[in-house]
This record gives sequence, structure tokens and C-alpha cells, in this order.
Amino acid sequence: MKTLYIIILLFMSCNGVFAADGDTTRLSLKQVVEMAKDNSIAAKQAATTKETKYWQWRTFKSNYQPQLSLSGNLPGYSKTSTPVVQPDGSILFQPIHYDNSALTLNFSQTITATGATIYGATQLQRFDDFNSKSVLYNGQPYAIGFSQPLGQFNVLKWDKKIQPLLYNESRQAYIEAQEQISITVTGYFFDLLLAQVNLETATANLANTQKILQVANLKFELGKVSKNEILQLQLEQLNAKKAVGTAKRDVEIATLNLRSYTGQEGENKIVLVVPETISQMTVTADRVLTEAFANRSDAIAFMRRVAEAKRDVALARGQTGLTATLTANLGTSNSATSIPGIYRSPQNQQLLELQFSIPVLDWGRSKAKIKTAEANQQFTEYSVEQDKQTFKQQIVTQVSLFNVMKEQLAYTAEADSIASEKYKIARERYVLGDLSITDLSIAFTENDQAKRDYVQSLRDFWSAYYQLRYLSLYDFERNEKITYK
Repeated sequence: MKTLYIIILLFMSCNGVFAADGDTTRLSLKQVVEMAKDNSIAAKQAATTKETKYWQWRTFKSNYQPQLSLSGNLPGYSKTSTPVVQPDGSILFQPIHYDNSALTLNFSQTITATGATIYGATQLQRFDDFNSKSVLYNGQPYAIGFSQPLGQFNVLKWDKKIQPLLYNESRQAYIEAQEQISITVTGYFFDLLLAQVNLETATANLANTQKILQVANLKFELGKVSKNEILQLQLEQLNAKKAVGTAKRDVEIATLNLRSYTGQEGENKIVLVVPETISQMTVTADRVLTEAFANRSDAIAFMRRVAEAKRDVALARGQTGLTATLTANLGTSNSATSIPGIYRSPQNQQLLELQFSIPVLDWGRSKAKIKTAEANQQFTEYSVEQDKQTFKQQIVTQVSLFNVMKEQLAYTAEADSIASEKYKIARERYVLGDLSITDLSIAFTENDQAKRDYVQSLRDFWSAYYQLRYLSLYDFERNEKITYK
């Protein structure tokens, strides 16, 4: 009888060898992460946002470059009648028939330091009177001017301080979006991995339960086990079948979710490779904080928010009190019956103008606007300091969590190995009649739980790892800053 038990035990211990299916795709965690960064909708949205910010930056840069434009009306044809007031006050409607065409070439250049604008223009106008069959030309050979706001808000100066911060912030935000994709797809990866582990475990448990039930039936025929033990094994067999069905459903759902997020099409079966740990990687809170303040968009946003608050104060001051604009220009103009005649002995023209506005009685409105802006600046500075503290605390907590997850992963890996060996011994002892069905069920439950705990620890570790990358935009595995084209 002992020989028969040993033969059955050897049969149960044999591991099946399965040939690789040609329609199966094996993927590692890093491969899945790269697929998501290349093909997911989130990646495409991030790329579109990045491009939008780039062109906004180009628009800002163009504001400081010389501007040249050509404007005009060609033709300016009109044939109608118009009322003409006579000397005695009466009105006669006179027919008019003409073409009034013009071209103007304008040039302008802003001066950032003062907010002034230097401009120039040349103009040519032709008037054809078809009723009198006459042609007259008018033009400005040249005109140059200067416009200087006095005591007003200098938008060029403040944009030059804030827009570069906004652009750099958007570039770092794009990298953060890529790392956020890594965090999200890691969750989908481990959802599927856990479902596959559950299916593998449930399938193995069903096979083992069926084999143990065969041994128990043989023992029952020999009077070695009770009917209650057979019923218990039959119940476990039914539960194992239910577990297989549930696991298959979970695998299908998790596979669909992973395919959908990573933008993968096809019907190939996906088999995930259990990722390893990065045992040599060591991080400290000080190092992560240093990289975070050097790389994160939040660190840039802290400076940008304070700068915007100061800009709003300058805007409030520039819109109250004395405001003025000094304008000066000079040039030439002439009229002639031909184009060359315009440039012969043109007449000089000059303009010097100072426009100003002074509030005489505003009932404290100007002061209130300035004080409101100053209060908002103070509030923003306090908020930024609070956000900095929260930012630091979040990083310190995440570093601590990562180190704890690293230790926990080692413990659960060891526990999984022990539980697997314990279950193997329990099966052998039960077959040999040296263990009760209750103790076998306990070993069975502990083995399943240990496998799930190990996969969950892997999930926690890799989630914490990618969270660290997201918070610092630094690759601690390779010791380099994270960049994307």
C-alpha cells in the first residue's frame, strides 16, 4: 500500500511542460510602460498639450521681434450719389464715380525696458475720378515715430519675466505626464498579473485537489478515511472550479483594460513576466528633494506664482494715478499727378503730443485697487510657502514608503517560498496518511495567500518606484535626469 502511495505522489509532483503558443505575447513591466508612453491616449494628449505650449512660447517671442506688415485697399472702387450741402443750406445729390486705392508698408519695434514702440511707415495712394477723368496721387515717402507710455504698466517687461517660467513649467509638466502614464499603466499591469497568478494558482489547485480526491477515494475504499473527509474534498474541488472560472473572467477584464490603455489591438494572448526588484537602488529624502526642486514643474510654479502676484501689483499701480503717453513722429508727404512727383520736394510733417490722465476725485478707488493687489501678493506668498512644505512632506513620505516597500517585498518573497514548500510537504504527508484534511486545507490557503501577498508587494514596490520618478523627474536606477524629446 505504501508503494502505491509513493507512485501516486510521484505522479502528483510531476510538472507539466507546455509548448509556447505562437499567438502568445510575453511582456515585461518596462515593455508595457514604453507601449503606454508611445500609444496611449494620455500620451497623445500630453504631446498635444506640449505642442500647444510651444507655439504659445513662439508667439510670446515674436512680440519682441521687429514687425513688418503691408496693408491697403485694392481696389477702392465706388459709383453712387452723395448728398452735398449747398451755400443756401439746401441739399443736392451729386453722382460720384471713383477709385481710391492705397498701400501702406508699416514697421514697428518694441523696447522692453521702457515699453516704448518705435514705428515707421511709407504710403502711396491713387485717386481716380472717372467723372472728371483725372488722376491724383498722394503719399508719405517716409514717416517715423516714437510712442512712450509714462507711469503705465509695462506688459513687455513682466511677460519677459513670467513667460519663460510658464514655458519651462510646461516642459517639465510634459515629463510629469509621461511619468504619470507609468504610474497608471503599472496599476493595469499588476491587475492583469495578479489575475493571471490567480488563474495559474486556481488551475494548479484544481488539479491537485482532483488528484488528492483520487487518493482519498482509494483510502476510503480501504477504510482509511471517513465519508466526511471525502465530502470536504469534493466541496474543495467545487470551490476550486469556481475559482478557476472567476480567475478566467478577471483575466479577460484585466487584459481588455490593459489593451485599451496602452492602445494595443489584436487577439494575441498576453502573458506578463513577473518583474524583479531593483535591490541595489538606494534613495534618500535629501537627494530626492534636491532633484525635485531642480526638475519639477511645481518648483517652477512656486516662482511663477509669486512673479504673477508682483505683476498684478504693478498693474494696479500702472492703472491708477497719473498716466500719460508721449508720441512724436516726423516725415514727409506730398501730392502729385504722377508717382515720381510725390518724391520731388515733399513737404515736412511733424507731430509732438502728450496725452495724460489724472484722477482728481475717485473716492479712494485707486488706493483700494493697489491695496487689494498687495494683499493678494501677500496671500500668494503665504500659499506658496505652505505648498512648498506640503511638497517636501509628500516627497519625504514617499521616500520612506519606498524603502518600507523594498523591505516588505523581501519578506513576502521569503514567505511565499516558505508557504510553497510547506504546501508541498503537506500534500506529501496527506498522501502518506500523516496529515489531516484540515491541516492540508490550511496549508493550501496559506500558499494561495502568500502568492497573492507577493504580487501585491511587487505592485506596491513598483508603484512607489514610479511615484518617486514622478516626484523628482530623476531616474535613480541610472542616476540621470529624466528627459523626453
